[in-house]
Amino acid sequence: MTARLPLLRRTVRDDWIDYNGHLSEAYYVLVFGFATDALMDATGLDAAYRARSGHSLYTVEAHVRYLAEVPRGAELLVRTAVLGVGPRKVRFVHEMYAGEPSGDPVATEEIFALHVRQGGGRAAPLPEDTCRRLSALVRPAPEWAGRGIGEV
Repeated sequence: MTARLPLLRRTVRDDWIDYNGHLSEAYYVLVFGFATDALMDATGLDAAYRARSGHSLYTVEAHVRYLAEVPRGAELLVRTAVLGVGPRKVRFVHEMYAGEPSGDPVATEEIFALHVRQGGGRAAPLPEDTCRRLSALVRPAPEWAGRGIGEV
């Protein structure tokens, strides 16, 4: 997956390690949350925009795949790509790697987000310039995107 967004980098902290000695599932999501913040910052939905407009992106659906164990102290790298943009919504994905992004990711997350008026709880149109920035980042969906959890 190719992205024109900055790569997010984080180091696995000791307090992120679970009872099995690997990155706890909640911290995969935390790191993906940092990547979502970076996407918002890069496309004009940053803290200043939120304070000025009273609007923000809200995640309304997410699908995380945990693909490999991540050890203490690992250097994580997250790549983000936008899959689609609508007047009030954005669909994007994150791919997490331990080290440089060669080989398979250790986790992925697909997110469907709505642009919402804070406090009002209703979807609102994205600013035109933000729509243009997000639309310029649209990439084809990876093969794993759009899939649900299979039956047992």
